[in-house]
Amino acid sequence: MVAEGHRCRLYLITPSNIVGEKLFPFADSMQLAIDAGDVACVQLRLKNVQDETIRKVANLLQPMVQKHQIPFILNDRADLAAEFGCDGVHIGQSDTPYKKARELVGPNSIVGVTCHSSTHLAMTAGEAGADYVAFGAFFESSTKKPKYTAQPNILSKWQKTMTLPCVAIGGINTENCQTVVEAGADFIAVSAGVWNHPEGPGKAVENFNEIFDRHSV
Repeated sequence: MVAEGHRCRLYLITPSNIVGEKLFPFADSMQLAIDAGDVACVQLRLKNVQDETIRKVANLLQPMVQKHQIPFILNDRADLAAEFGCDGVHIGQSDTPYKKARELVGPNSIVGVTCHSSTHLAMTAGEAGADYVAFGAFFESSTKKPKYTAQPNILSKWQKTMTLPCVAIGGINTENCQTVVEAGADFIAVSAGVWNHPEGPGKAVENFNEIFDRHSV
């Protein structure tokens, strides 16, 4: 998971309901997405499910993603990320503390931290050793109701003073992403904006990359 540039890249997040009979059809959608263009990483995000369910989903999706040399990141659960051999973990402010997460996944894994709309939280995470920080939500999201909102200028200010990569998240799609791309996001985290795209996930990935190419410097 490397920022290019400066060229923004796509940080893909799975839906949180890809369990049971929905898993195998989703795997086909995942294949379409990662075949369609540059994807910086894939985060598996499941909520309120048993560990065994997470394990089953990861066992199917992780090899697909890693076969394309794309890092596979688990949301929240540093313990399971270590067990599964994931490439990293993404933690929120109420999840496993950074220090413990790093101990679990090791020095060579990716650890990203949600920082909402706070540069203070982001600097604290960076000083601790985080590999990236995530700001948001920038727009209303159909995936989750945001507790915090962020404005694009937080990305601009971050880029002027810090070298640690930043991720923009929250309700981002191909229609509204231009403002956060122009503001300087290194990565744009997208879930519904890809999986619910009217022309399918492959077309969504193509469209995002076309936008990123136009705004690369």
